[in-house]
Parts: sequence; C-alpha cells; structure tokens
Amino acid sequence: MKTIEELDKIKKSTLKKIELKPGRNEYRILVGMATCGIAAGASEVYDAMAEELKRRKNVNNIKLIKTGCIGICMYEPVVEVIDLNGDKFTYVKMNSEKALRVIAEHVINGRVCADYTIDAVEDGQGGA
Repeated sequence: MKTIEELDKIKKSTLKKIELKPGRNEYRILVGMATCGIAAGASEVYDAMAEELKRRKNVNNIKLIKTGCIGICMYEPVVEVIDLNGDKFTYVKMNSEKALRVIAEHVINGRVCADYTIDAVEDGQGGA
C-alpha cells in the first residue's frame, strides 16, 4: 500500500505529464476520434467545441484533444472531461448542441451536465 506522500508524488508527476498546473481551474477535454467515433459524428462534436473555445476569451487553461478509441463504441460520440483533480466525466451520445452545453456549463461554470453522462444513459435517464 502506498503512503500519502507517495500518492502525492505520483499525482504531481501525472499532472506534469498531462500539462496541468496546480492552483488553476484547468480541464482536458478528450474527444474519441477512432473510426467508430468519427462515423457517429465525433468530428462535428470536436469542431463545435473547438469553435466555442476559440470564441471565448481566457480559456488557455482548457486543452481540447483528439484521442483514439475510448472503448465504449455503443455510446459514440464520447467526450471525456478531466479536471485538475483527476476527476473524469464521460459524456456519451454527444452532438454539437450537447457539446456547446458541456463547454458552457461544465468546463466554464463547473456544473456537470449529469443528464449527458454515461451513468445517466445506463440508468435510462438521459443521453438522448
């Protein structure tokens, strides 16, 4: 079992690797852009997010990243939002409109769009 000090060292090392700096409200937004994601509309989702971030000011602390397969193809397009604390929120069955809401509500204002998350979809409460 690791000590608190060892875990803190791992956290700092990981934050450095993913280019996040402690003390700032920073996010990494990963858009699944494997073949399955692209076929489901991930390119449009990525483009909508990129344009919205470009339109806003002071968002240099937000990194939008194309990534490969996230591994849940039946829920494509998939977007993962990871905050500075390492908390990850998986948004599924995304489209451009939902992408804009995730930027505005979650990334900018810190309110998770729970109805778009994988948990809501699996519970039959959202995502559509």
